[in-house]
Amino acid sequence: MNRLVLALSRGIAHVTGSALGPYQTAVVRIGFGATWLLFLLREFPHRHELYGPDGPWSRDLAEQLITDNGAFTVLLWADGRVWFEAVYALSALASVLLVLGWRTRTTSVLFMVGVLSLQNRSVFVGDGGDNVLHLMSVYLVFTRCGRVWSLDARRARRADAARARGERFGDRTGPALWGVLGSVLLAAALAGRLDGDRFVPALLGGVWIAQALWWLAGRRARGGEPRILLDVVANVVHNAALLVIMAEACLIYATAGWYKVQGARWQDGTAVYYPLHLDHFSPWPGLVGLLSASGTLVMLLTYGTVIAQVAFPFTLFDRRVKNVLLAVMIAEHAAIAVVLGLPFFSLAMIAADAVFLPTSFLRRLGSRAARARERFVRSPFARGGDRTAVPGQRGREDPERPHVGFTA
Repeated sequence: MNRLVLALSRGIAHVTGSALGPYQTAVVRIGFGATWLLFLLREFPHRHELYGPDGPWSRDLAEQLITDNGAFTVLLWADGRVWFEAVYALSALASVLLVLGWRTRTTSVLFMVGVLSLQNRSVFVGDGGDNVLHLMSVYLVFTRCGRVWSLDARRARRADAARARGERFGDRTGPALWGVLGSVLLAAALAGRLDGDRFVPALLGGVWIAQALWWLAGRRARGGEPRILLDVVANVVHNAALLVIMAEACLIYATAGWYKVQGARWQDGTAVYYPLHLDHFSPWPGLVGLLSASGTLVMLLTYGTVIAQVAFPFTLFDRRVKNVLLAVMIAEHAAIAVVLGLPFFSLAMIAADAVFLPTSFLRRLGSRAARARERFVRSPFARGGDRTAVPGQRGREDPERPHVGFTA
């Protein structure tokens, strides 16, 4: 009994004392931010037809759909091209800032608003990856995804160094963003723009209040009881969101695999052959012909896809098997991106798979990226071709050290 109580207390302390998976959540943040940004850039010439006023799904149809399903979108708050262009640009900007990890508490909310607003405006545009991105944009709001590999982490290290020297490290940007977003939220509520979907407005209001509490607690006493309590709550919420992201990825693979098992084409081993010969999914006809020429290869790909998707959730109990199958799934999505011409669906799934990547692998990847950056900074090319210049000696900072604070 004592062992059980001790194990339970250790588990509670582990969940409440730290935000688990800082590297995994950072990769998920970067992956989904980059996926949405690349999609917006690729569809920039066609943005008016996809989500804007020139699309086949007119504003009247969108308003009827929003009224029926209660979805959230700011595109219907105002009419005209100027408002649409502003929302589209804000969504792209939020994606860039999320990838860089600047003020992730704020930019993750803006990222979610951009994703939901554009996707809910025209729900029939997408290739399957939009559904994953839709869900993950909400989950990211609850995570502390800026603790490593971000501008937030660098700012937190500088703040700690300043406090260690007895200096004051002020933050005016955070309160300014809090005030601006709060004013927009209040104006939207008074204008009756938040009467549809109840979840997103409640989430926005909750995040706004949480930021105020965090800032006030930090001003009073950084190591005081209010800040410690908020840090514990943030850790619990982060760990719960991380668990939901992992469960979501497992659910996607499990449902896809078990539905495939019931299909006759998947049972006889010919299912992969048919999408390869669809005109809309054949950007490389020569490569498709090479793959589909062998009946044995088609059968192996068909059965291999089903086995990998059904087995993936069960491999989480064995680290080595999980890592092998995870590499197989990532390779499969990369092949789908090339062969079937679905790059953004594949990028979204790979970003979701990244939550299962080993921490040791991610740390080595981060170390190599840091060394490559240092070599580039010291190179003559980065110094404008001046080979005689000697780079200044600066103190090294560990870019991978997680910070215990809830970075903004």
